[in-house]
Amino acid sequence: MGFMRSRFPQDLLSPDPASGGATDPRAGDRESAAGAPSYLDGQLLVAMPGMADERFSRSVIYLCAHSAEGAMGIIVNKPAADLNMPDLLVQLDIIAETDAIRLPSRIGHMPVLMGGPVEASRGFVLHSPDFHIDQSTLLIDDGICLTATIEILRAIAAGNGPANAVLALGYAGWQAGQLESEIQANGWLHCPADPELIFNTSLETKYDRALRGIGIEPAMLSATAGHA
Repeated sequence: MGFMRSRFPQDLLSPDPASGGATDPRAGDRESAAGAPSYLDGQLLVAMPGMADERFSRSVIYLCAHSAEGAMGIIVNKPAADLNMPDLLVQLDIIAETDAIRLPSRIGHMPVLMGGPVEASRGFVLHSPDFHIDQSTLLIDDGICLTATIEILRAIAAGNGPANAVLALGYAGWQAGQLESEIQANGWLHCPADPELIFNTSLETKYDRALRGIGIEPAMLSATAGHA
């Protein structure tokens, strides 16, 4: 798929020169949250059957950030085409090709996701909070973190990474007010995120499971239903 090592992000969460730490895209909203409408970061978006954009048909998206300035999320139920974790580790020169077959089964079966249409050659790892890289790991909620440096892949390959993780290439992004408009137009349902669903390797079942988690039987859902 033309994935080049030089295009893998060394640090998506760019250090803030003033603070010396990673910039949290939700920081401004935390400071002004009193009395303001709640945002959906840390929740799941589930596409409605009438989703007009084929890129997001039957997609389940974990929202990493949502504020008055826009939103960013990772599709967690669509595999990246023709790419698996051992191949990716070889392409990034993290392991030798001869070592790929020696990787533990858990790593070999770790999903590589098509995270969204924006910057599709950049990598983002959603993972459990038992792993942290200073100035690079963002805690999104109690059970899920985001790290976008190649060091987390080195740790995973060495057996020192998080207990649960998925790698996504690219992300979904919305401009200010765009996601809210799509939800109001019945494009998306939203609900609290379940780490077990996000990290589950059975990608093909996640959409129906997400709907059932909202209390909706997939066969009964119509394109005109309201949001949860």
